[in-house]
Amino acid sequence: MMRLSSDFKERLANGIKTCWTSPSNIALIKYWGKKGHQLPANPSLSFSLNEAFTITRVQTQLLSAGNGPEVIFTFEGERNDVFGEKIMTFLAGLANYFPFLPFVKLIIESGNTFPHSAGIASSASSMSALALSLVSIEQELSDNKYDEVAFKQKSSYIARLGSGSACRSVYGGYTVWGKHPDFENSSDDYAVPAAFTPGSLFVNIKDTILLVDPTPKKVSSRAGHNLMNDHPYAAARYTQAMGNLSKIKAAIINNDWESFALITENEALSLHAMMMSSNPGYLLMHPNTINIVQLIWEMRKQNYMKVCFTLDAGPNIHLLYPDTETEKIEALINESKQYCFRGKIIHDNIGKGPENKYCK
Repeated sequence: MMRLSSDFKERLANGIKTCWTSPSNIALIKYWGKKGHQLPANPSLSFSLNEAFTITRVQTQLLSAGNGPEVIFTFEGERNDVFGEKIMTFLAGLANYFPFLPFVKLIIESGNTFPHSAGIASSASSMSALALSLVSIEQELSDNKYDEVAFKQKSSYIARLGSGSACRSVYGGYTVWGKHPDFENSSDDYAVPAAFTPGSLFVNIKDTILLVDPTPKKVSSRAGHNLMNDHPYAAARYTQAMGNLSKIKAAIINNDWESFALITENEALSLHAMMMSSNPGYLLMHPNTINIVQLIWEMRKQNYMKVCFTLDAGPNIHLLYPDTETEKIEALINESKQYCFRGKIIHDNIGKGPENKYCK
């Protein structure tokens, strides 16, 4: 924990403003199931997106009595006390990490470039943006500064406490979270950049999100994770994920699209199989999700396209393909629009990670 400067209250009295944009990420190897306090039951691999992100601005006000923190939260221009209460609950467990919290009112303005709670990891982008903001405020109140590695590592750790997948959004490119023997320095406590050199097909990978249903999902990810505690297939799923992570790393390094596609789709379907076989079981895929999957398989076979799909905990399809296949994929995307909500899609690609340029 960084030590606060002796005049930190004076610095708070002057007000501190910080802002971060932080991306959603799409997991290739899925994290589903928890142990301990927000620790993953299996490791996961993701890449950060470029266009789907959260912008979070935070301004501090001094509470000299030390009975804080307090939060005023607005989402996309409107005050949202429900989200504000969730943030207060999150902050209540962070006093040991941020000793300035009892002395602040946080005025938080947040907004997304994509629908929230629809299975596009909005909690990942929002909680990582907030974690980055908190660590930035801590630095402003301290005489010492983190180096970049330590700054990101603490931000990832704090983001994990709010939303597990958020710890991966602190980084750009490919990121691994969870201890795995094939990834040096990997940890359950925070995510780390995946230390491998991807083959040419995976350097500029595209992700076109097909919005089957942009409304909030009926079962939260938190509830879904809890249902893994007594799941009859949990142990087999965690073993499967460990093996798939080794295999997909090799596929990305060796430029093996066929193996990558097979593993990625296997992970997506396994995730939803865990949901359907929970007790109680539930469905987050919609009929049009299945229609798009079948269309992908059919057109891929007919046209020899390098394309595959994945799903997060929701009905929306992430269509993955190398940037060199963009022209060939257009017909598939256009055909898929009939199954999307009002034909809605989001074109995205692998991103470089969080930025604070929107603060200026």
